[in-house]
Amino acid sequence: MRVMGVAGLGMLGLLAGCMPQVQAGRANFNDYCAGCHGADARGGGPLATGLGLSAPDLTLISARNGGSFPTTQVMSVIDGYTRADQHGSKMPEFGPLLQGDTVLVEYENGAMTPTPRALVELAAYLESVQR
Repeated sequence: MRVMGVAGLGMLGLLAGCMPQVQAGRANFNDYCAGCHGADARGGGPLATGLGLSAPDLTLISARNGGSFPTTQVMSVIDGYTRADQHGSKMPEFGPLLQGDTVLVEYENGAMTPTPRALVELAAYLESVQR
C-alpha cells in the first residue's frame, strides 16, 4: 500500500516516509477500539466483557490471513463498508474516523483513492501489532 498526503485543494505531498503515523493510529485505537478489543488488541476489553460479547484478537489478523496483513479488508471492516450484517453488527460505526484529512492510498488495482487519514493510521497501527 502506498500512501500520499493530500492538502488543501488537491496539492500533493508525501507523508513522512510515505507511511501513515502509527502513533496516531494507536491513539485512535485507544479511543475507539480498546474498550472492546482490549488495550493490547487481543480481545476481552471491558466494554465487550460487560456486554457479554467476544471481540476478536486483532493481533492475529495476519496469522488468520496466511501471514499477510489485508490492509484494504481491515479498513473496510472498520469503516463498515464490507461488514457482514450491517444492521445487526455488534461493532459500531466510527464516523469520526471517516472525517477530516484524507490521504491518497494506492490499492491493489493501482487506483489512488482518497481515504480518511485516521482510518489509514488505525490500519497501520493494527499491522504494527501483529504477532
